[in-house]
Amino acid sequence: MNNSDLAELVAGEHSLTKTDARKVVDAIFEAVAAAAAKGDEISISGFGKFKVKESAAREGRNPSTGETIKIAASKKLGFSVAKAVKDKLNG
Repeated sequence: MNNSDLAELVAGEHSLTKTDARKVVDAIFEAVAAAAAKGDEISISGFGKFKVKESAAREGRNPSTGETIKIAASKKLGFSVAKAVKDKLNG
């Protein structure tokens, strides 16, 4: 499922035009991305939590040459699934 499919589903279930539903879907994802960029945890009841995780700088190896390289610190967005979704997945 992609953004357009999700917008189409929302439009059909809530008597919206596809354009209006797409605006709503895009606004939700933009709000999640903005909150994550600030470092906030995003908790969606019954669905799960998005949380920013930081990985420290470290040394690695270039697989082709075996040379030691420095890997910069970075941030990643992790997701923990809510129990309700796990139960749906596992029947």
